[in-house]
Amino acid sequence: MYRSHTCGELNSSNIGNDVTLSGWVQKIRNKGFMIWVDLRDRYGITQLIFDEERSSEDLMKKAATLGREFVIQVKGEVIERESKNPNIATGEIEVLVKEFAILNASLTPPFTIEDETDGGEDLRMKYRYLDIRRNPVKNKLIFRHKVGMQVRNYLSNQGFIEVETPYLIKSTPEGARDFVVPSRMNEGQFYALPQSPQTFKQLLMVGGMDKYFQIVKCFRDEDLRADRQPEFTQIDCEMAFVEQEEILNIFEGLTRHLLKEINNVKVDTFPRMTYDEAMRKYGNDKPDIRFGMEFAELDDIAKNKGFNVFDQQELVVGIAVPGAASYTRKQIDALINWVKRPQIGANGLVWAKYNEDGSLKSSVDKFYTEEDLKEWAQETGAKPGDLILVMAGEANKTRSQLSALRMHLGNEIGLRKSNEFAPLWVIDFPLLEWDEETERYHAMHHPFTSPKIEDIPLLATDPGKVRANAYDLVLNGNEIGGGSIRIHDKETQSKMFSHLGFTEDEAKEQFGFLMNAFQYGAPPHGGIAFGFDRLTAILGGQETIRDFIAFPKNNAGRDVMIDAPSKLDEEQLKELSLKLNIE
Repeated sequence: MYRSHTCGELNSSNIGNDVTLSGWVQKIRNKGFMIWVDLRDRYGITQLIFDEERSSEDLMKKAATLGREFVIQVKGEVIERESKNPNIATGEIEVLVKEFAILNASLTPPFTIEDETDGGEDLRMKYRYLDIRRNPVKNKLIFRHKVGMQVRNYLSNQGFIEVETPYLIKSTPEGARDFVVPSRMNEGQFYALPQSPQTFKQLLMVGGMDKYFQIVKCFRDEDLRADRQPEFTQIDCEMAFVEQEEILNIFEGLTRHLLKEINNVKVDTFPRMTYDEAMRKYGNDKPDIRFGMEFAELDDIAKNKGFNVFDQQELVVGIAVPGAASYTRKQIDALINWVKRPQIGANGLVWAKYNEDGSLKSSVDKFYTEEDLKEWAQETGAKPGDLILVMAGEANKTRSQLSALRMHLGNEIGLRKSNEFAPLWVIDFPLLEWDEETERYHAMHHPFTSPKIEDIPLLATDPGKVRANAYDLVLNGNEIGGGSIRIHDKETQSKMFSHLGFTEDEAKEQFGFLMNAFQYGAPPHGGIAFGFDRLTAILGGQETIRDFIAFPKNNAGRDVMIDAPSKLDEEQLKELSLKLNIE
């Protein structure tokens, strides 16, 4: 038996007991006549003591050879600790070692295995197996496990059945690029890794499974950023014989359950907002409603005053920043420079201070009177002490830029608190969006999303105005889930493929299996998929997902620990009938 107890469970009630512990050497303090060792495992730290008055000379010599991250087993007696440590669970005791064995020596680690480490991110990614020993990473993985267990408990209690779907599937043009896998047994043919189990969960509804879920890996070959990985995890769900309202109620319940069980937070309301309203008020379809700063369109009161920067633009829009009238010119210039960065791409920013004494001062006083600026204040909801910020340009682009500024300010002035949670349903998305490059419509979500019944006639006359029977669940400015009522009849699905530019033969080649299934009594159905990595990070008080994944990829999609992706040797390429065309 390697251990009778873990390194996190001994306390004063164990004094006088003989115990066996195993773990890693966290820290060593050698005073010559006495050696203390902090022994660590997943559960905590226990202090070991070697004392020349109570330990043999051989034991002291052996203890002096220990190094950081050695794996050892010790046997000894639990004694009261003279200098107690209230910061750890085992801080009242220590173990007087009577015998021990080195189970495995260790090289000096490339960074300190401490909560506050000296290792940079690239180094820690290379030695991720060491980074996982650190509490910040270890605890996030344990946290992820707890979230997963609560998801399974809730959905199982609601009558959902967990069903696994294949990883090797057919490549279909429905979103980002697929990762493809060559088939050795079918020369010249390829599998794709699923971007989601979308068609399979619909087939499970045709199969009568009624309520399905799966915590499943998905794969998308797309450009990465802090909150994206080429492989990610979804809570994938589908239900038969349901309408939108039933799905929203079930998954409001899931979100409430997670917030209560994981964060001990009770959320009473899940407001709903149409896509158009979200874009108009916040400039994006996943607004953070923990704070205000709603957009105010100022066209009617800001144009035609001789200020060409506004007069010649499609949209003039502003926000009121609470308490920011005290910003110095240096702080305002920093905001102007921030929006001019290539990532945002704005030409500039107009500001107006609504001073505490009720006066108004702006960067465009030459063109606008104080009465004009009071109208700005009224439209934006500004109060004395607030700062009004205004942008102008092409409507969609300007809303997006102001949205980025709003979120930046929310972080800067502390309005985005990680211990506050504000969920929101965004509904009534456009079914289709026009792509200028390909000069055709693309599905905003995916080709199986049902249009609103009352909008179906518009498919023939004005496809861009058709609303989808779709919904996204937003939490703290992040989309954590999205879904729709699906098309369940062949005729409507054929119309949808046609509007997406598929010929009848192309639709049959790509999705014939689904179209065929619809002819055998497909029930009305719909579902949702949650981004499990992102949901876990937000519940954990963060927005980046990397530390909540055991072995993540870097921003180039590489696993620097195992050096993947990597080249295949000539024999493997030949076996797979592949020839590289690389110059």
